[in-house]
This record gives sequence, structure tokens and C-alpha cells, in this order.
Amino acid sequence: VQLQASGGGLVQAGGTLRLSCAASGSIFLLSAMGWYRQFPGKQREAVAIIFNGGTTKYAASVKGRFTISRDNAKNTVALQMNSLEPEDTAVYYCSGHRGRSIPTSEGMPSFENDYWGQGTLVTVSS
Repeated sequence: VQLQASGGGLVQAGGTLRLSCAASGSIFLLSAMGWYRQFPGKQREAVAIIFNGGTTKYAASVKGRFTISRDNAKNTVALQMNSLEPEDTAVYYCSGHRGRSIPTSEGMPSFENDYWGQGTLVTVSS
């Protein structure tokens, strides 16, 4: 599975950005897709996940501001980010996941196998 992300950039606080990710290869293997982000010096964290059936999960910090969507016909997944805050500044990664989801204490699931796109930088200025 190959994932190609696009759409990052610089935006002012309160603004919007839309990230897109195109998937190719053995997409039929995936049970979910998502977006993660990584702050400097921190581990990558889940932002939003969308399962094949359309169920979505969001990190508490973005719920109500970010929306994940998936276009199965085009093999794309998008992240609409509204009301952006400087604290959202990070490198964002598109993800694809195989196998069963595993609940975690953080509230966002982990998966048995992960695929990653290249990161795209989102910078929110105050």
C-alpha cells in the first residue's frame, strides 16, 4: 500500500486547511485509514480514523473541529481542519491499517499493521 499526502501549509489561527491522501496498491487489505500527527520530540499520535464501514474516531483535542472523510471510488481520504490553533502545528501523516483494531487507554485504536505516507507540515500562526 502506498499513500501520498498533500495539502499542508501555513495558516493563521482560526483558519482552515484540508489535507488529502491518495492510496494505491493493495488497498483491499485495509480495514481503516486515518491521520496522525507528530510534534517535535514526541511520538506520533492518532488524530482521526475512519473504518471501512464509515465509523469515525477522533482524538479529544480535535473533536468538533476536524472531520475525516473517505472517497472509496477515488481511493482517497481527507482531513478537513477548521478552527485551527497554534497547538495543531505538527507534521501530519496519512495512514492505512490492516487487521483488527485494538483499544488503547488513550481512546484511539491501534492496529496490527500500519502503512504510512510521507508527512506534510501544518503550521498555525498565532
